[in-house]
Amino acid sequence: MDGAGPPPTTPALRTYLNPILDHDFPDPAVILAKDGYYYAYGTQTLRDGHWINIQVARSADLIHWEEIGDALPQKPAWAETTQDFWAPSVIFDGSTYFMYYSATHDACSDPTRGHCLAIATASSPEGPFVDMGVPLLLGVGFEYIDPMAYDDPVTGKHYLYWGSGFQPIKVQELADDRMSFAPGSEPVSLVWPNAGGAFPRLVEAAWVIRHDDFYYLFYSGDNCCGPDAEYGVMVARSNRATGPFETLEEARGVPHSLMLFKSERWLAPGHNSIVVDKAGQVWIIYHAIDVNRPRQRQEDEINSRRILLIDRIEWRDGWPHVGTPSEEARPAPIA
Repeated sequence: MDGAGPPPTTPALRTYLNPILDHDFPDPAVILAKDGYYYAYGTQTLRDGHWINIQVARSADLIHWEEIGDALPQKPAWAETTQDFWAPSVIFDGSTYFMYYSATHDACSDPTRGHCLAIATASSPEGPFVDMGVPLLLGVGFEYIDPMAYDDPVTGKHYLYWGSGFQPIKVQELADDRMSFAPGSEPVSLVWPNAGGAFPRLVEAAWVIRHDDFYYLFYSGDNCCGPDAEYGVMVARSNRATGPFETLEEARGVPHSLMLFKSERWLAPGHNSIVVDKAGQVWIIYHAIDVNRPRQRQEDEINSRRILLIDRIEWRDGWPHVGTPSEEARPAPIA
C-alpha cells in the first residue's frame, strides 16, 4: 500500500537472571532517589584488603548495578575502633537523606554496651553520610540492629522499625527531625520469635510497605549465615503501621509464615527490601548464598558470602508470595 511505512515493532522483552550483583552485599536496602537512579545500601564488606563500612551501589533498571564505594567513609567517633556496620536503611525527606544503621560501640567490652542504632545524613544518595555524633539507641548484645525507616502514607507519621537479639521486632514513632523519637512515644512490639526452639527462633530485618488496604511487614528469621544458615523471609499484615500484625501462619493456619525460602542452589534468602517498578509491579530484592560459592575467600567462614537477587512478588488472596529464588531468565522490572 502506497505511503505505508514498516509495520510497528514490539520492543524486545527485557529479562534478568539471578544474581543481579555477584559480590558480597548483605542486607540490601533499595530506594529510588530523586536523580532517577535506584540506590542499594548494604552491610560492610572486606574488599581487596580494605573495609567498606556501608556499601552503596546504583542502578537505572534494578538489574544492572554499579558499585560506587562507601556511603559512610568516616566512622562515627563512638565506633572508631570497631568494625560492625550493619544493615543500613535510607529515606529522603525532600532535602536530606537519612541513613539508619547499626554499629558496635567502642566500649563493647563493657557488658552494658553492645550494638547501637545510629543515624547519619547526607545531601546526596551516594553520600558521604555523616553520623550525628551519638547513637540513637544503645543496647546489650545485638538487640538494636536492622533499622527500617518508614513514612506512613496515611497518617504522615515517621516510624523506625528494628529488632533482633531474640527479641520481638519493634516500632516507634520518630520526631519531625527524624533524628530522635517523638516525645511521649514508646516502642511497640509487633512480631515475636517462637518459643521452645521452633522456627523462627529469631526474627529481624523488618521492611514495611502499604499495599491496597494493608500494611505488610516482611521480616527474616533464624541464622542468616554460617554453618547453620537457615534464613527465609516471612510476612505479616495489619490495618495500621503500628499493628497489631497477623502473621501468615496465624491467618492461614499453616506451619510457618515463609513467603521466600531456600532452594537447592540458593541458601538462606532474606533480609529484603521492596520496590515498585514503573508498571506497578512489586519486587523483592534480597541477599542469598550461592551454594556453589559460599565464601569470598578460602579462609572465610562457610556461607558468609551473601549476594544480591531480585524476584517479582505475586499476590495470592491478599498475601505476597515468591517461593524459591528464580533460577531461570524472567521478565525484568519496568524501570
